Amino acid sequence: MSPTQVERSERNISKLTSNTVALVLAGGKGSRLKDLTQWRTKPAVPFGGKFRIIDFPMSNCINSGIRRISVLTQYKSHSLQRHLQRGWSFLSGQFGEFMEVLSAQQRTGEGWYEGTADAIYQNLDIIRHYDPEYVLILAGDHIYKMDYGKMIAAHAARGADITVGCIPVPLAEATEFGVMDVDHEHRITEFAEKPENPKPMADKPDKALASMGIYVFSADFLRERLLDDAKLSSSSHDFGKDIIPTAIENANVFAYRFMNANTGAPQYWRDVGTLDAYWEANMDLVTVQPDLDMYDKDWPIWTQQEQLPPAKFYFDDDSRRGYAVDSLVSGGCLITGSAVRRSVLFSNVRVHSYSEVEDSVILPDVEIRRNCKIRKCIIDKGTVIPEGMVIGYDLEKDKECFEVSANGVVLVTPDMLGQGLHQL
Repeated sequence: MSPTQVERSERNISKLTSNTVALVLAGGKGSRLKDLTQWRTKPAVPFGGKFRIIDFPMSNCINSGIRRISVLTQYKSHSLQRHLQRGWSFLSGQFGEFMEVLSAQQRTGEGWYEGTADAIYQNLDIIRHYDPEYVLILAGDHIYKMDYGKMIAAHAARGADITVGCIPVPLAEATEFGVMDVDHEHRITEFAEKPENPKPMADKPDKALASMGIYVFSADFLRERLLDDAKLSSSSHDFGKDIIPTAIENANVFAYRFMNANTGAPQYWRDVGTLDAYWEANMDLVTVQPDLDMYDKDWPIWTQQEQLPPAKFYFDDDSRRGYAVDSLVSGGCLITGSAVRRSVLFSNVRVHSYSEVEDSVILPDVEIRRNCKIRKCIIDKGTVIPEGMVIGYDLEKDKECFEVSANGVVLVTPDMLGQGLHQL
């Protein structure tokens, strides 16, 4: 039996998952993505040719047998809510399943969601109505495939109050995460949110054990802690800053390592929170054997399926030939006498004759007109690249009009070209 088959045979769809409610935190701005989140929340950002970032934790829920899902929204959520309504409305209330959106609505006072814990606190009455035994709290802005059933089973077996999903990250990057230390039983003994000097792992001094933003709570314990936290004026009402550090002093708080059950190696998980990380994660998908397998029929990624014609490539003359190599090209795309190499093209992209696109991520409804040269770019939805424009070859010049990342990725949006479409 192959390692993949072993993993599949151990899928934990059980009474534990049916007694779980998933709460997906999807209200974040994602400011490190610059203008890519100017008109949409980070979980709504397109990824991988046809998906949105939020489709990955949502699909994990469905594939894990968790079919009671609430998505908590706040920042510029219209695009996200529209996507969820159109793509995730197949869950049937007749069988106790649901996907509902819990928008910030000042349920407990006059304030909006003030932190991750406050977002859950403001909806405690709704959660109590569903009477779950366990509450799974997820960040809506990470890319990965994970069977949550295994984590919930580990939580139940240990009699835990909180279980925190974790993964090793390079020590230099750990300042952006919650960092923990654990004992030999995986009990969390220390937890610091975004520390300036992250504590390295005992067996891996170049790594830190970082929170994935995935928590399993026993429902009664969650309610008690949120009620206590809401009374503290000194609290920032955040799980990483307040709830977990306080709980490890007097509760059963454990870490759950997200790793391959056979090799012990960390599983694929990406925080695509910067332009460079977002570009790199998309670029990995065009390699021969990407780290993220989107072709796994046993763990499909669900999304809104827009009805589009197949991608089309035409003209095969020596002077202009329409083709794409080492690329992902989605439905509705027209590649007209132009060359596309090592790129991800989302739906309804049009590349006109004599243009070249390399090492780029082209979001939906983009039009690249004739004689353009595009290299190492992220082009936002609805952008029209004027005829003859060259981007990505002279970064100093690009900085005059566009956003250029630390690693030389150029972000182009409609507003930057004066088109003002405010596309979502």
